[in-house]
Amino acid sequence: MSKTTSTSYPWYYHVLGGLLRGLAHLPLSVLYGLADFIYFLLAYVVRYRQKVILTNLRNSFPEKPAAEIQRLQNQFYRNFAQVLVETLKLGAISNEELKRRVTFRNPEVLERHFAQGRTVLGLSSHAGNWEWVLTSGALWLSAHVDGVYKPLMNPFFERFMRQLRTGTGAGLIPMRDTLRDLVQRRGETRVVSLLSDQAAGPEDRPYWTTFMHQDAGFYTSAERLATRFSCPVVYVGIHRLHRGRYEIVLADLYDGDSPLPANSFPITEAFVRQLEADIRAFPADYLWSHRRWKHKRVTE
Repeated sequence: MSKTTSTSYPWYYHVLGGLLRGLAHLPLSVLYGLADFIYFLLAYVVRYRQKVILTNLRNSFPEKPAAEIQRLQNQFYRNFAQVLVETLKLGAISNEELKRRVTFRNPEVLERHFAQGRTVLGLSSHAGNWEWVLTSGALWLSAHVDGVYKPLMNPFFERFMRQLRTGTGAGLIPMRDTLRDLVQRRGETRVVSLLSDQAAGPEDRPYWTTFMHQDAGFYTSAERLATRFSCPVVYVGIHRLHRGRYEIVLADLYDGDSPLPANSFPITEAFVRQLEADIRAFPADYLWSHRRWKHKRVTE
């Protein structure tokens, strides 16, 4: 059997690609009907990662009664289903409609760094619709927007998702190439966006802190990259206003110039506190299905 490449797939991937592209051309109002069906499957048939979701919610909100935890779980499933169809819609949505649906409350936070010709690190999370942030940022901001991402193992879905994510002019940087990209494009006026809420393992020498009542290890790339390349760091908050409408709220975390204390991670700590505040304000919008707290702190 010949080896599958990014441009040559088994026949059924061509059928799937045609189906997905066709669905993308449906109005969002129709796609939200599909999202309701996906929600039903996730919540009541497949029970997608139900144990993980409930454990995360209970540990993060120990003060909430069982009925409220159940309500948040159901709302998470509904929101997640909507994010799936909204991401698919990137294949056919117009720039004008996307810009109406995602607004930047205070883009001047980034624009003042662009005026100085800076590369800015944008720290965001799996909240709201994280797939619409990069694509809408390319429409709202005056400088180029690049997103650091982990390539998918399946070549069909890797190519398909790249097309969705770059359709408005945004760029993608494979995670393993982040340092090389910053070196080669040093001093370029742009945003380099990182989803910074993944679970860092012990081999990553994480920064440990309390996050939503639990020990959590965070990657420390923000400190390392910001100091090496003199990059300002901005928090990117993603707030769901209602179905299909999001607001991006920015906050400075680091100016790119001030010295940072040795063996300290104030940028990461500030990011965690901002993210925690957003989760408490919009609890059903976070990606509770991923195992954010799977690693345990090693004490010597």
